[in-house]
Amino acid sequence: MSPLSTLQRFRPGVLAAAFATYVVFLGIGVVDPVLPTIAETMGASHTMVELLFTSYILVMAIAMLFSGPIATRLGDKRTMTVGVSLVVVFAGLCGLAPSIDALALLRGGWGLGNALFTTTVLAIIVGLSRGDTASSITLFEGALGMGIASGPLIGGFLGSLSWRYPFFAAAALAAVGLLITVFMVESPETEERDQSVRDVLGALRHPAVFGNALVGLLYTFGFFVVLAYTPLTLDIGAVGLGLVFFGWGAMLAVGSVAVSSRLVPRYGAVTTIAGTLAGFALVLAAMGVAGPTARLALVVVSGLFCGISNAVLTTLAIEVSPFSRSISSASYNCLRWSGAAFAPIISGYLGGNYGTALPFFLGALVVVSAVGGLLVSGDTLRAAVSAPRGAGAD
Repeated sequence: MSPLSTLQRFRPGVLAAAFATYVVFLGIGVVDPVLPTIAETMGASHTMVELLFTSYILVMAIAMLFSGPIATRLGDKRTMTVGVSLVVVFAGLCGLAPSIDALALLRGGWGLGNALFTTTVLAIIVGLSRGDTASSITLFEGALGMGIASGPLIGGFLGSLSWRYPFFAAAALAAVGLLITVFMVESPETEERDQSVRDVLGALRHPAVFGNALVGLLYTFGFFVVLAYTPLTLDIGAVGLGLVFFGWGAMLAVGSVAVSSRLVPRYGAVTTIAGTLAGFALVLAAMGVAGPTARLALVVVSGLFCGISNAVLTTLAIEVSPFSRSISSASYNCLRWSGAAFAPIISGYLGGNYGTALPFFLGALVVVSAVGGLLVSGDTLRAAVSAPRGAGAD
């Protein structure tokens, strides 16, 4: 089946939501190539620069507790609109930040908007896809991956002029996503019942939901070692970083769309993610001993493992959960991001004080522990995928 015929299977509202995902996540990738420039311009240490990611991720994780309940009260589309609006505002303000502290605080506001957007856009795409969960999540992850791939190119070229320009570009791109959301995105036909923060936390008591989210937390730690820390170890300028992370994002998109859809039907989701994480851990360890040129290549290769992992873990978050789409997504992302929020600042501290290799070795060890978690919870996850979903999942 051709890519065009595959896209034609989806309703216009689903494709509009996917395109909004593309432009919003393109804005996130825009920032990555200018991290070394920000550190140099503002006289900030690696640890301080990594706060730009930690504040963003930590606020996003906390906001995930409230995003599901907010969506059930306001509706998915309205919540998504609020989220994109916050991204527009805070991305623009980041471009005006006078100090690294102000920039870190504003990145937290950006994370709040992204939390509201991410939880609801996934619920919309899945809800409008008539039960085709795997294909709809593949579409979401593909749009996300292509956005992350395209962003560094823009960030690299604009960042060579000023570190502020990529933030303004991110705001402009999010504004395009806002217009698409307002005028083209549809709300799912089935409305979810009102839910609370207690429901989000309560979902994590479900063994399969918790097990999958914990694996997601450990994997995402390694993900942010690559995305947030690696740019500080590559002395190739903003344009060079943009090209490298364009390659990384392109491989991420290939992994999430083309490769995962072939591996999961053949080997099953649990076996696929276990093998993928083992490979990712090896790549992280290799990055710790690699020279500059080899590390560039390994960054690009790591994108393939990240793409497969993102797609499979996100699909499992919906499929193993007996709860509603928004609660399933919120509980998974809350735990996943809360632990991963500390990966950037820990990596920055260790790299700045004990050598650039140590964060890669730590990341590899954490991802290996995720494989161990799968060995413990694998049967529980398989059983949950096979179990019929209850009414609460509608």
